[in-house]
Amino acid sequence: MKLPPLKALPVFEAAARLNSFSAAAEELSITQSAVSHQIKQLETYLGERLFWRSGRKVALTDEGRQYLDAIGSALLQIERASEQLLGHEESRLRLSVFSSFAVRWLAPRLPDLRRLHPQIDLALEMSSENPVLSDRVADCFITIHRDSRAYSYDLLYEERLFPVCSQDYWQRIRRELGRDTEPERRDEQPIEPEQMARFPLLSTHSIYDRQGGDWEAWFEEAGMKLPASSRLLHSSHMLLSLEAARFHQGIALTNDYMLSTRKDSADFVRLPAHSVVTGDKFYFAWKTSRRRERGIQTLRRWLVDEAIRGGLRSGSAGSRHQEL
Repeated sequence: MKLPPLKALPVFEAAARLNSFSAAAEELSITQSAVSHQIKQLETYLGERLFWRSGRKVALTDEGRQYLDAIGSALLQIERASEQLLGHEESRLRLSVFSSFAVRWLAPRLPDLRRLHPQIDLALEMSSENPVLSDRVADCFITIHRDSRAYSYDLLYEERLFPVCSQDYWQRIRRELGRDTEPERRDEQPIEPEQMARFPLLSTHSIYDRQGGDWEAWFEEAGMKLPASSRLLHSSHMLLSLEAARFHQGIALTNDYMLSTRKDSADFVRLPAHSVVTGDKFYFAWKTSRRRERGIQTLRRWLVDEAIRGGLRSGSAGSRHQEL
């Protein structure tokens, strides 16, 4: 077996992750010259330049980036395997997750995760966009794309949008629709799309990557176009639209996980109207080569169980608790 200089590999990983030889030296408790020496030794062995150097700044070359992606996972596996044999049960994991999913669904559940699995030390990396699947970004991900063949995926949720507003705004809607003369009922008469268009519609740009795309899809589901007379109030993110709805500014389209656990869910009313499936499916993703890591699989099973228990997915969706 022909291996590169093994002492140089953790030095290379630290320098690449921190984009600094001096920061890598501090983390590894060695001198900066020792870092430079190890990197030079590795570059000589590989016959490729791994870093571009400009004064105190360093940046990975394309070859360096490819090499980091290839060896980063292997180094993590060696660390995890050693910790298990040494009896160190703690699993340090970085989970990259959409900010709305993290704030509205995951964060309220984290105390239960810590209680059930105190050995997992979970750090959240919040993202406003779909994350790049790479060990450099995180150890595991919640993503809507399954475009990397190096990763495995477990379904958590298939998104659907439905209209909501505040309790006070719901009473206003009932008054304007002439329903306030009758007692409110659980089987309230559905609101027709033409009636919905009479009120301000809070739109989230990020769902369909265009202004008004969410409400266009909602009206299209009913077989009609978004009326030209509709008053759209635009936000970049669903969290912002939901906050606007909380403060009685109109009707927002939201999804199940946004209202699944927070105590303030009682502030909102789900209007008696149809929903629309966006086509986005949320998956827990992990690198297939790391499928034996106990921490990743424990987190995966817990997330799937929580998604089933909270009604985001059915127990039969996907492959539940498969042995890996």
